[in-house]
Amino acid sequence: MTSALLQRKAQAARTASGAPAPTLALYEQVKEFITRKIQDGSWPAGHRLPSEHELVAQFGISRMTANRALRELMELGRIVRQAGVGSFVAEDKPQSTLLQIANIESDIRARGHDYSYQLLTAERIAASSDVAAWLDLRAGESVFHSVCLHLEDGTPVQLEDRYVNPRVVPAFLDQDLTVTPPSAYLVRHVPFDQIEHLVDAVLPTAEQAQRLAMPGAEPCLLLTRRTWTRNVPVTLVRCLHPATRYRLGSRFQTDGNPISS
Repeated sequence: MTSALLQRKAQAARTASGAPAPTLALYEQVKEFITRKIQDGSWPAGHRLPSEHELVAQFGISRMTANRALRELMELGRIVRQAGVGSFVAEDKPQSTLLQIANIESDIRARGHDYSYQLLTAERIAASSDVAAWLDLRAGESVFHSVCLHLEDGTPVQLEDRYVNPRVVPAFLDQDLTVTPPSAYLVRHVPFDQIEHLVDAVLPTAEQAQRLAMPGAEPCLLLTRRTWTRNVPVTLVRCLHPATRYRLGSRFQTDGNPISS
């Protein structure tokens, strides 16, 4: 499959969805191809990916483009790379099912502290290959994106990076999100029947550290949350917390249900 064919396939997908998204960069097209192979089970955990040289020949791209696609997939945790051996589909990380995260505003106010919120970004963008896979969309299809900062007594405690499925919440950007946080609007207006939580320990990027007013060398807890309604993905949100300022946890009864307050 050449790069030209990839571009034609991407254009056809956008035409079918009616989304006015620009053509994906070549490295994103390669990421989408690999991501879809992983998502549909064609390439299970441990499967060896084509080498950079093989990707160059298959897609008609440069070595630099192939390297960037593989590098970004590794950074996302979808593949692992072994020097001199090759790239392989990553094993799924184990996850805990006994985790419930309270609304951060309610959590902060319940401690008697002041809560404030800043909307940093609210826009419609073309979904990257990884976001599209998480929300079961086509890469390049239109998706809503918001970024906001949650503060406790004026100190940043959570950086929220959210993607919303326009098929489910078409009026998302019509709301005044400077007044009502995205999470509050979605909980009130879009009932969900499934929720998934993943928690990882990560280091923030330079931009994330600046927004959280923290040293870049200090670790963070990254909560990734997805919700569904009738088996259709509603939102993907990544919440980054400085580990020195915030903890993730919950208390449960022996039947697995949270303790009522």
